[in-house]
Amino acid sequence: MTAIETILKLSGVTFSYDSGAGAGPVKVLKGVSLTVARGESLAIIGPSGSGKSTLLNIIGTLDRPKTGEVLLAGEDLARLDEAQLAAVRNRRIGFVFQAHHLLPQCSVLENVLVPTLAGGDGELRRSAPERAARLLQRVGLGERLAHRPGELSGGERQRVAVVRALINQPQLLLADEPTGALDRAAAEQLAQLLLELNREEGVTLILVTHALDLAHKMSRVMELMDGVLVQKNSPVSE
Repeated sequence: MTAIETILKLSGVTFSYDSGAGAGPVKVLKGVSLTVARGESLAIIGPSGSGKSTLLNIIGTLDRPKTGEVLLAGEDLARLDEAQLAAVRNRRIGFVFQAHHLLPQCSVLENVLVPTLAGGDGELRRSAPERAARLLQRVGLGERLAHRPGELSGGERQRVAVVRALINQPQLLLADEPTGALDRAAAEQLAQLLLELNREEGVTLILVTHALDLAHKMSRVMELMDGVLVQKNSPVSE
């Protein structure tokens, strides 16, 4: 029997911010603990303002926790300096946001290759154009490599953003409301695509969403309540 490998572990993570006007800190995360297996798909749900995006930003090293520990493949991220964290974001974590953040002046292929320009493995960079073309073909955009983002639909632009997030073969794919700006049909297509790529690429998928139908497509659903993550064992009513 093969042992399950842990790719991400959070222990007692807290986060707060200063509300200003002498009102004291606002506690957003109050001791979040989480263990995620390599290749797993996890949805995090919760009401607006509950701290879901903050939690994803901490996992993605965009924010640092006030206290607690975040381990990526056993490495304590708190021990890394800013340059090392930037390398982690570029090489080991892929991000997909509600807004695609594509460069309007660049072609589809050029947008996908942007993360490969920040140094790193020379062989990976040399093979990136071929990998980009293959992934774009896989998501149904093989004939659109030279198009600009303005020539694509919203769903197509978001698929380009997904391929860009995967180009450096990351360990984690973090998606923050990735279907929020899409119509129902495009959202359904993107959700299915994310799950298929989760399996095909072996990338661990962590997704924040308000869409409960999307959340329950993942292998596990957790809810952020009062600053703490709790397991959801049954469908959540809207």
